[in-house]
Amino acid sequence: MAAANPFERLRQDLSVDGKDYKFFSLPALNDPRVNRLPYSVRILLESAIRNCDEFTIKSSDVENILNWEQTSKTPTEVAFMPARVILQDFTGVPAVVDLAAMRDAVQKLGANPDKINPLVPVDLVVDHSVQVDKSGSPDSLEFNLNKEFERNKERFLFLKWGAKSFENLQIVPPGAGIVHQVNLEYLARSVFNKDGVLYPDSLVGTDSHTPMINGLGIVGWGVGGIEAEAVMLGQPISMVLPEVIGYRLTGELSPHATATDLVLSVVKNLRQRGVVEKFVEFFGPGVGKLSVADRATISNMAPEYGATIGFFAPDAKSIDYLTMTGRSADQLAYIESYFKAQSLFRNYDDDGEVVYTDVLHLDLSTIVPCLAGPKRPHDYVALTNVKSDFVKALTSPLGFKGFGLKEEVRDQQVDISLDGEDFKLHNGSVVIAAITSCTNTSNPSVMIAAGLLAKKAVEKGLKVPKYVKTSLAPGSGVVTEYLQRSGLLPSLESLGFNVVGYGCTTCIGNSGPLADEVAQAIEKADLVCAGVLSGNRNFEGRIHPNARANYLASPPLVVAYALASTVLIDFESEPLGKSSIDGSPVFLRDIWPTHEEVNSLIQAHVLPQFFTETYRSVTQGTAQWNSLEAPTTQLYVWDAESTYIHHPPFFQGMTAEPQPITSIDNARCLLNFGDSITTDHISPAGNISVKSPAARYLMERGVDRKDFNSYGARRGNDEVMARGTFANIRLFNKLVGEQSPKTVHVPSGETLDVYDAAARYISEGTPLIILAGEQYGSGSSRDWAAKGVWMQNVKAVIAKSYERIHRSNLVLFGVMPLEFKAGQDADSLGLTGRETFSFLLESLSPGADVRVTVQGNEKVSEFVATLRIDTESEITYYKHGGVLNYVIRKTLSAN
Repeated sequence: MAAANPFERLRQDLSVDGKDYKFFSLPALNDPRVNRLPYSVRILLESAIRNCDEFTIKSSDVENILNWEQTSKTPTEVAFMPARVILQDFTGVPAVVDLAAMRDAVQKLGANPDKINPLVPVDLVVDHSVQVDKSGSPDSLEFNLNKEFERNKERFLFLKWGAKSFENLQIVPPGAGIVHQVNLEYLARSVFNKDGVLYPDSLVGTDSHTPMINGLGIVGWGVGGIEAEAVMLGQPISMVLPEVIGYRLTGELSPHATATDLVLSVVKNLRQRGVVEKFVEFFGPGVGKLSVADRATISNMAPEYGATIGFFAPDAKSIDYLTMTGRSADQLAYIESYFKAQSLFRNYDDDGEVVYTDVLHLDLSTIVPCLAGPKRPHDYVALTNVKSDFVKALTSPLGFKGFGLKEEVRDQQVDISLDGEDFKLHNGSVVIAAITSCTNTSNPSVMIAAGLLAKKAVEKGLKVPKYVKTSLAPGSGVVTEYLQRSGLLPSLESLGFNVVGYGCTTCIGNSGPLADEVAQAIEKADLVCAGVLSGNRNFEGRIHPNARANYLASPPLVVAYALASTVLIDFESEPLGKSSIDGSPVFLRDIWPTHEEVNSLIQAHVLPQFFTETYRSVTQGTAQWNSLEAPTTQLYVWDAESTYIHHPPFFQGMTAEPQPITSIDNARCLLNFGDSITTDHISPAGNISVKSPAARYLMERGVDRKDFNSYGARRGNDEVMARGTFANIRLFNKLVGEQSPKTVHVPSGETLDVYDAAARYISEGTPLIILAGEQYGSGSSRDWAAKGVWMQNVKAVIAKSYERIHRSNLVLFGVMPLEFKAGQDADSLGLTGRETFSFLLESLSPGADVRVTVQGNEKVSEFVATLRIDTESEITYYKHGGVLNYVIRKTLSAN
């Protein structure tokens, strides 16, 4: 049972401008270890002290965090209670579906369903639903927003029901912006003031890029929807106290480098160092040269460099940013005073006493313009090498840096005609150029730079070819406002970069269709065409099926590549094009904006009133949103005919007590993978292929192909999502030996769609496993990447290593993650995936050895794997069949 907080003595007074507050003081501990702690760890410490009840959070947690220098060297479990939760709609809808289903389960088991209710503030931003159906025209925004409501009305009604039915749930409606930019500009508290008690803002979010908020000095990271739901319901996160890598920055960026170039370089460097499941904390005098928007760009890509967070402690620039974004004078006063009183306010010119696990160094002046691609965000390419790198990749063996083309087709061209103009498409043609994603749209410096480059290009008489699909998806209305006020938006529009919507769009695969002529030419000649986007993800098959090569780039470089219309260009020696005014060649250097030009426009046109005006209208909602009339019932009334919202089977047949787990017997291998299987491979978020099991399901229920929408939009329907699991056309399964969403039903030898094979195994009563290589589950955090495999009756995954969030999601949904011993994998053991596998599970403990018995293979009869259930709390969740089942049973016992 919970007890009185043993740290009540640390509750201190703080007077700010005549107003009195309370806070739990870290300096009052009088412990010299506090000043040696990384700033991010101090946030964990404060939370443990304030929430200590000797039940969910214990005084031993406080001591373990204080003793971080020693405890971080060995797996040490601590509990952390975030102050709030943030959701986007792709992951938020299934979260609310689960809460609704949990209410049903609680009622069926005899308790009050109202006990299932968020206990911390929850913000859900609808930003993942808009698609670029129309671009390059003045009415693109209105058209796409109308299509968004047309496709998603049922989902939006469900969310409005959730906002009315559940306490502490706020919906930021469609058309407001991208979740992480809205979080940075508007939702972030920096310091909470709850009943006069001040404490640091902290959060978890159901999107892997939640760490973007670290740039403002707020600790937060991405978790699966399942774990976020547990936090919403009052459960602390059980985490292993992380190592903290210090990254010391010196110098300042050169005139030609942008924050995007910096973050892509940081991704490369930290990937080489290895920071998976670690915190990264930036410090040093170079940090002081970076704006909060620059810092947020670096923090945003923490998942790409593999870290849990990329943290910048708050400083004077943090307060400046809060001022610029329209926070009130009262807030600004107590935020700064609190941070200083808590030793959380940093002077970046003084490294202080802070100790880190390891320290890396980077001179900002060494950063040069660059891209990342063509298939992974950590495959750095200097701008000067993009052309040669792509040429080499065309004929290199199929892989992350190869497309496997034969020499004789490398230079082929295809003639197309668009609106009466003739063009030639070839390998390397840019067919998508998208300014998108909160990584960059939240940063005025790169957005203004893109506008300036566009303005100079227009003045030089340059144009973008019609086959390049151009789009501008600002992360909030503030961006449109300052681009308009600065006179840059018309130039972007004249090059086809019209505003298409306020959401993630191309970055998550919502890029919409290419012109039919372009798509048909690409498919007919099997061309390797390119997308260039200012996003954070470019995994194969993610951006668009017809864009096999995709490069991440700064917004001004997106505009440059749109003008060049090919990645086969050396900007130093080759012009972007010829001026339509005088026929002279125009080089990139001729139109590249200077830092002075960019900063001058920022000072003049990025103003606090833009933020306050924009977000005042956001909270009021659009006319379309306000016209939706949602029910107000306590329990959701499920519609059995709905193809968007469906009652999930997760709690069907659930008993008041968990059933013992003793073994997994004679399991078959559903899939045998190599390295870097991403959540895009496991649980696609893009378009639903007409050849897929999900499409068959929809068509059987009368849904026309044009109304399929996307997998992401249908995450509230478990029947669609189970069929979409492993439906990525770029999936490479060793059992099949080629890229396809198929596998072999081993007993019959038939090759089937993965879902159909799993369904047959289920009908035969056969449990399933998956074999995988390194970094299984990397990419965006998706609860359906765990739920989907659970619905396909996968009991365990055996991999060489896991992405942090996905490993956690598997555990939290009752799927066992196992890891091959060092130096071993399926291939080295001689496993083919055609064997049967049995596991004895009598005794489970974190990191235990699990003996796997193999039948049907002469080379190996057994091997030992490591159980990647990392904490005692995770063991408890697994024994209950998942964390949601645990919360339901806890609710019953509390009743």
